[in-house]
Amino acid sequence: MSIMRQGLFSPRKLVRKFTPAMRPDANLPNAQRIGPALQTPVKTGETLGRIGSLEVRMARNFKEVKKAQRLRYDVFYEEMSAIADAHTLATRRDADPFDAYCDHLLVVDHDLQKRNKLGRLKPEIVGTYRILRQEIADQHAGFYTAAEYDIQSLIDANPGKRFMELGRSCVLKPYRNKKTVELLWHGIWSYVLRHNIDVMLGCASIEGTNPDAIAGQLAFLHHNARAPEEWRVRAVEDRYVEMNRMPAEELNSKEALRALPPLVKGYLRLGAFIGDGAVIDHQFGTTDVLIIMPVSELNTRYVNYYGADASRYSS
Repeated sequence: MSIMRQGLFSPRKLVRKFTPAMRPDANLPNAQRIGPALQTPVKTGETLGRIGSLEVRMARNFKEVKKAQRLRYDVFYEEMSAIADAHTLATRRDADPFDAYCDHLLVVDHDLQKRNKLGRLKPEIVGTYRILRQEIADQHAGFYTAAEYDIQSLIDANPGKRFMELGRSCVLKPYRNKKTVELLWHGIWSYVLRHNIDVMLGCASIEGTNPDAIAGQLAFLHHNARAPEEWRVRAVEDRYVEMNRMPAEELNSKEALRALPPLVKGYLRLGAFIGDGAVIDHQFGTTDVLIIMPVSELNTRYVNYYGADASRYSS
């Protein structure tokens, strides 16, 4: 007899800590929901926070973007199972056309410095996130996520809301700790406030391309974190992978939750929803799920932690 059938374990209780107990009022304007928004947009190279030797800021120039691309290559291709084409192998950079017009959030370590070609010491980049605002996406090729999910239907249904895509998240292995992740999220929160963002979205990855091997993780997300109807987005039809791979009563929720990648669990803690259907990304060797985070739905505990004005780690 399963633990759930004995009544000793409830998946609802298990995910309670990942589910916002209190949400801001979704009917209020953005600034009223989360406190006074900072009025000045984030600038290139601007420092957004600091903890000790670690600083979170925007990339200053294309040289720094290239360094972020090298970090992504080291994590995605060297450490994980992404498959590089000839150009990627030659450059040892994870790059695509979106990089040219995205904003790049960086965590740099001032205690880890290398000399550049001019002999100047420069802090090394140890973490990065790629950010794309809707108005910028509209001027170019749209959102990267649109290749996997029908996000345009959600955007069209919310014409008064400002969307922002998060992607290409990675952190150098020795820096995968609370401090680095908190700085990245502090930077994202500052960016959200500065640009009056209403909805964050993007794909998060589970390692592996066999959905049956990660059936528990997919089923857990389907049963416990699927977006409500008004926020639900479906994977594009020719790439759709069913996430409801086992009944809720047969699912070992505790085990499935433990197996989820830290990034996905972090999104759930913030109050994220999961889209309908997964997508196999053979190039990166992953199974992707869609993350949808309306600012109005964010867990107020985390909003208060970072500060309604993003002041917690401001320098």
